[in-house]
Amino acid sequence: MRVTKFTHACLRIEGAGVLVVDPGEFSEKSALDGADAVVITHEHFDHLDVAALTAAVERRPGLRVFAHAEVLEKLGDVAEATRPVAPGEQFEAAGFTLSAYGGKHAIIHEYVPRIANLGYLITDGTANLYHPGDSFVVPDGATVDTLCVPLNAPWLKISEAIEFARAVKPARAIAIHDALLNERGAKISDGHLENFSQTRYQHVAPGTTLD
Repeated sequence: MRVTKFTHACLRIEGAGVLVVDPGEFSEKSALDGADAVVITHEHFDHLDVAALTAAVERRPGLRVFAHAEVLEKLGDVAEATRPVAPGEQFEAAGFTLSAYGGKHAIIHEYVPRIANLGYLITDGTANLYHPGDSFVVPDGATVDTLCVPLNAPWLKISEAIEFARAVKPARAIAIHDALLNERGAKISDGHLENFSQTRYQHVAPGTTLD
């Protein structure tokens, strides 16, 4: 399993096939080049670029898109390429096995309606990675090799990111959801996670590939 970090919350995962997670409007369009499947955690624009995904399906008719049914409503123009996913479901995509967790976005404020959000545990049979989307849902019963830790958001405090990592207990963690942080802010948040997350933590630049 080779994982390439793109800007913000987007990952490109390569193994038997190519799986892309959350290609949003902040991420590079090249993340979708040659993709076999895409999974979307939720409908926010920083995780779902409707125009870019629609264009990718038109270029590559075999591309399949997996997401909660509420998210797929945003993709009516390519409905034939989509498949709904329910919380608790396990499915196959691009040669990987995925398990869906959660169901709701983290709370921004009690006045802000909560939308659908699924976290995905992605495995190739020998290693796995967990992408929570915009949530702190712990994949109960799973031993996680690599955890994607949200670093900054309107719905997030750094204490919550630390507690999330400590609850999941991964072998290592990598930062996602970082496009709204400047260099100084990222350095402070990284320091807290390095010191207190109780795992090997990395904050890598877009374009970095990890095995």
